[in-house]
Order: sequence, then structure tokens, then C-alpha cells
Amino acid sequence: MVLQIANAGDGPDPMAIVQQMRDAIAAKIPKAQIEIEPKGPGHFEIRVTSTMLEGQSRVKQHQLVYGAIWHLMSGNEPAIHAIDRLECVTLYQFP
Repeated sequence: MVLQIANAGDGPDPMAIVQQMRDAIAAKIPKAQIEIEPKGPGHFEIRVTSTMLEGQSRVKQHQLVYGAIWHLMSGNEPAIHAIDRLECVTLYQFP
């Protein structure tokens, strides 16, 4: 049996994918602070900080972020294979 690793070394530019992810998340969560770090071919870690996440359950927060980038995770050859870590942080604003 021969194993073949998909997209090993010849996949899309990770920084181009990071920018697409950043744009998609910013469109869904305006004014969010978005940190994305590539961790390997198709693997990323994301941290989103926003007041829009306040009062939402962790599941709802994650659904919002995943919903924003889903188009990059679907299809026959998705740019994103896995989100290794997703951290959603609320940002409290004081008067």
C-alpha cells in the first residue's frame, strides 16, 4: 500500500490563506482583533478578540468564526484542512 500526502510542499501560499481568513472573519466580525498563525500545510491557529462575542456561548462564538471561513474549508481541495486551536476572547469596554 502506498501512502500519499495531499498537498505536501506544493500547496497554496499559507500567508495568502491567512489573508483570506482574516478578510472573511473581519467581514463577519467587524473591528475584531484577528491573529492567525499557520502551523503546517492547511493547519492554522486563530485568536479573535471582539466585543461582538460578549454574551455568546463558546459554541456560538466558534460557530461565528467557522461560518466566516467555511468556504475555505470545503470542496475537493480545501485551503484549510484543520483549525488546530481557536480562541475567542471578549473585549469589555468601560465608559
